[in-house]
Parts: sequence; structure tokens; C-alpha cells
Amino acid sequence: MHVPDPFAQGPSGCAAAELAWRREPDGYLKEILTAHVYKIAVETPLQEARGLSKQLGSTIWLKREDLQPVRSFKVRGAYNKMSRLTPEQLEKGVVCSSAGNHAQGVALAARTLGCSAVICMPTNSPEIKIAAVRELGATIELVGESFFEAQVEAQARAAKEGRIFINAYDDPFTIAGQGTIGHEILRQTDFLDLDCIFVPIGGGGMIAGIAAIVKALKPSIQVIGVEPTGANAMAQSLVRGERVTLSRVDPFADGVAIKLPGAEPFRLCRELLDGVVLVDNSAISTAIKDVFNETRSILEPAGAVAVAGAKAFLKHYGLTGKRVVAVTSGANMNFDRLRLVSELVDVGSAETMLAARIPDRHGAIVQLLGLATAPDGSPLDVTELKYRCGMRRGTARLLLGLGLAPGSKQCSGLLERINCQEGFMATDVSDIDLAQVHLRHMIGGPAVLDGGEIQDEVIFKVEYPELRGMLHRLLSPISPKYDITLLHFRKTGQRAATALLGLRLPEAEKAAFWEAVKGLNAEFEFRELSGRELEVFKLFV
Repeated sequence: MHVPDPFAQGPSGCAAAELAWRREPDGYLKEILTAHVYKIAVETPLQEARGLSKQLGSTIWLKREDLQPVRSFKVRGAYNKMSRLTPEQLEKGVVCSSAGNHAQGVALAARTLGCSAVICMPTNSPEIKIAAVRELGATIELVGESFFEAQVEAQARAAKEGRIFINAYDDPFTIAGQGTIGHEILRQTDFLDLDCIFVPIGGGGMIAGIAAIVKALKPSIQVIGVEPTGANAMAQSLVRGERVTLSRVDPFADGVAIKLPGAEPFRLCRELLDGVVLVDNSAISTAIKDVFNETRSILEPAGAVAVAGAKAFLKHYGLTGKRVVAVTSGANMNFDRLRLVSELVDVGSAETMLAARIPDRHGAIVQLLGLATAPDGSPLDVTELKYRCGMRRGTARLLLGLGLAPGSKQCSGLLERINCQEGFMATDVSDIDLAQVHLRHMIGGPAVLDGGEIQDEVIFKVEYPELRGMLHRLLSPISPKYDITLLHFRKTGQRAATALLGLRLPEAEKAAFWEAVKGLNAEFEFRELSGRELEVFKLFV
């Protein structure tokens, strides 16, 4: 079947004859080697990630595209494309659609080339990125609520005003500009035998360019793409042999959240790519933390995708002694995203989250914590515990976070120990993103016992040093004697931990309670909630 060439008539601002090179065996190689990028882009460092290398047993380098002037690789392709425009085309100006990094790349290129730029952005674009584009001198038009609506408007403006539409990834000159990353990697490693280069995939422009030059000069190196599980258009397209449009995409890694890969990137990836790795949001968040520990830089989710993919690939195949590069593609992190990233980080790598049912009786919580031990018998690090008594006696439910790798033998052993106890049942929910994002905030609500409100409930704020085993020490003198109605704890990494503890404690028993907790010594400070603080609290729990 004849497949129409999407560039037969030439993409924005290009005549068809100018694009014959892209079908030649060394066409992209020549264009990448002569690309116009370094007037505004910089050759970014290739930095060894020593911590990750030690952790994975391989040598891991980070290609630091997050250090570009606009904190993203996008400036390379934008400038290479726009520098090829004629003076007449530059006089009319350019237009593009983007919610972030491509917009900044086009705006900077336009300012450098002295042409006007109109950037169509969705109305819900982050204010920090709108401000960054405006600072670069571009005209911003906020249109619709999606990238698709912004792109329709941008293409309409191109047709109406004669502006050149600058595609973020589906243009041969853009691809060649991004391909300079691959050339730099080869030169910076002295053309030594790398094993793999991991590259994030959105529309596919960067990985197409990198694969084009790497496979031309050093075909033994594997070029592996990485996509989020919720935005895997290229992976699905390669499996089906044709471009696939996703009905929806997960916006977490918004820089690669593309519904349809580019036509030219897909053609190149189908020829040159060695494979695609899929990673979830927890793995991406953990990769952000990994790079922060190495560099003290905070990548945006899309910028950390390749690091997450490299880790997943090496671990899945049990590979060690490899020489691997991961492209850190951007660091335009929205500050308000940090909360979600911190909630997801380490889940799936260093934190196990268990959803459990336990008997609703004295001592059950302490019994559960007593089972959470390492092989040497020492207590596991409790990172989170959320509990609220149920509507009827018999069974209670709680959420328990532990400093333990999910899926490990130690985790499996713990689940076996818990589930063989009478009345206890636990399951690992670490791989369920909804559990991390939503469920952990939904343990609560007004407590009702046997059809009526709990009588004599007292809520305490308890402060103590955040050390391993301290939660077990707190509950040991309390759980066997008193009805625990609420327990809420989350490890914060600070020196002092705070827990909320609810008990059924009639006035006549308070003196005995205070006597019982005296043995906890001065490390534990109890304060009973009262007044307006308690009134507000009772509205919700």
C-alpha cells in the first residue's frame, strides 16, 4: 500500500526539493553535523551519576540538557529550523503552539534572529511558563484548554498571516537540531563502546535525531526510548506498525504527554530504534529524586523519564557493568508539582505501601507493627500509618507505609507473616498510583460505631523524635489497654515526628492513662486537642 509522504509538499517554510536529503542514507548525518544550533544552544556536559552507578552496578552518565539557556533541549531544534528561513519569511514572523519548553525555545530563537513570534498556549498553562515566554519578547495568545486547540489556532494564524508554523518535533530540520545531542554524546565519550542511550519520547523528534546520528556513526550502541505508561503513543505505534492516536494521555509528565507521534519521527524510529521502555509516575518521581541527589537540580517529570527508563531496563534484565547515558531533557518544574512528586517518590523502589485489615481489638496495631521487622529482627522504618476505626466492631482497616522494596523477598515474607495471623489480611498497593495520590488522603471521616457516634473520644497530637521503632514504642503501652479510634502518621524527614492519636478515654480513666504513658519518658510529648482546633477537626473526622 502506498503511504503518502507527509513532507511531499514540504513542511512549514520548506520546499520539497530541500528535503530530498532526509531519504538519503547519510542525509540526517550531514544535516546534524552542519546544524545551526550553537549560536544560542550550548554543548551540555555529560556528567557521571556516581550514586546511581554504584546503586545499579553500571556506569551511568547524565546528558544535562536541563542546563540549556531555557532549561530544555527544545532550543536546539527550534533554532536550527528557524535559522533556515529566508529573510522574507523571518519578516513575516513565526507561530507555534506549546504549553512550555518548545514555546521558550521558539521565543528565544525569534529574539536572536530578530523576528516576531506568536505563541499559542492553552489557557491552563502554568503561569511560570507564560511569564518565561513573555520575558523573551514573544506575543502570547491563550487559546482553549488543550494543546490541540492551541495548535489549531496556531496553524490558522500561520495561514491567515503568512507566518511560518514551527513544529515542535515533526520537522526534519527540528529533528536534525535535536540530533546534535547524539553527536555530542559520541564525542564526549571519545566514540568508546557505550552500551545504551536512553531518550525520552514525546512526539519523537529528539530520539529520531539522536538515533539517526548514533546508528550512522556507532551502530553497535542501542538507542532506547522511554515513555510514561499513560502516554505511550510511540510504543503502541511501533507495535502496530502505524501511528496510533491515544484517546487520552496522563498529564503527569506533560512534556512528553503527546497523543500522536510525529510522522517523520515515527518513520525514523521504526527503522532505527532498539526498543521502548515504559515507566510509571512513581518511577519518574524517584528518578527526579535520584538526579537531585546527584546534582542538586530538580528535573521536571519529562526530564527524568530517561533516567527512570535506564534504571528499569538494567534492573529488569539484571544487567551490570554496562556503560549507559540517560538524557535529562528539561528542568522547567512547576513548583506546585513538587507536592505530588514527593508523594510518589520512592513508592515502587524504597517504600512499600500496604492496605490491611486487622481485628478491631486491643493490641492489634502493635501486633501488626511487631511483624514488620527486618531479617535481623530490627524494626522496619514506618513511613506512614493511617487508621480510623470502622462503622462496626470486628474489623479495622489501615494504610501502612514501610521502608522496604516492593516485590522483594523481604516484602513477600512480611505479607506471609501478616496473612497467616488470624483476622489479619494485607496486600501490597505500591504499584497503584491512585493509592499514592488519593487513597492515602481518604483514610478518615467521622467515626461511627455500632450505628452511633463514638463516645468519649479524645484526640492527641503526639511529638517525638523521628527514629526507627518509635511508633511501636508509642503504641506499646497504649494499644493493649485502650480503643484506638484514629492514628495518622507520615514520615517527613524532619528530626521531630508528629502523630495524631485518637482514643476512647472517659474522663474517669484519664488519670490512669497519664500514668500509663509516663513510662514513655520525656521523648514523647502529648497534647490534647481542644477549643477551636478540636471543633474544626471534628468537622471532618
